[in-house]
Amino acid sequence: MNKSQLIEALGDRLDGDKRTAKAAVDELVDLVFRAVAKGESVSIAGFGVFEKRIRQPRTARNPATGEAIKLKKTSVPAFRPGTQFRGVVNGSVKLGAAPRPAKKAAATKATAAKKTTAAKSPAKKTTAKKTTAAKSPAKKTTAKKTTAAKAPAKKAAAKKTTAKKTTARKAPARKR
Repeated sequence: MNKSQLIEALGDRLDGDKRTAKAAVDELVDLVFRAVAKGESVSIAGFGVFEKRIRQPRTARNPATGEAIKLKKTSVPAFRPGTQFRGVVNGSVKLGAAPRPAKKAAATKATAAKKTTAAKSPAKKTTAKKTTAAKSPAKKTTAKKTTAAKAPAKKAAAKKTTAKKTTARKAPARKR
């Protein structure tokens, strides 16, 4: 996942507000850059720690020539993943469903409650039973015959299309 995909995914979780998501990602990255550059560590519980590490001066070798090279003292950014992050990656910790915004969740719960209440009404259950009992064997047979009649027609149409493609391809080959 790259930055634009992260912004898009975050925007979807924020009711499609990609401007807010982009601003949030950009500000978070900027704050981490500035804090780590100052030598501070940025710790996000469960996720990990961003920090500045200092590499001491050392002697290295050029792999092409084998010549010894002296490297100066440098500072490098480092990330230490948190225990929850490590657990999710190695499979020992399972993530739950992705969190949804409160507005959508409330609307979804209300809709689900209406559907559940409507499904529990005795009038609808009785209607469903009457409909099932009202079906006659003749209707079932008709439905099977109709389905069976349609299947060969589709196969025949597919054969004609294949034949046309084959003819169209062979025609240029004959002209040569």
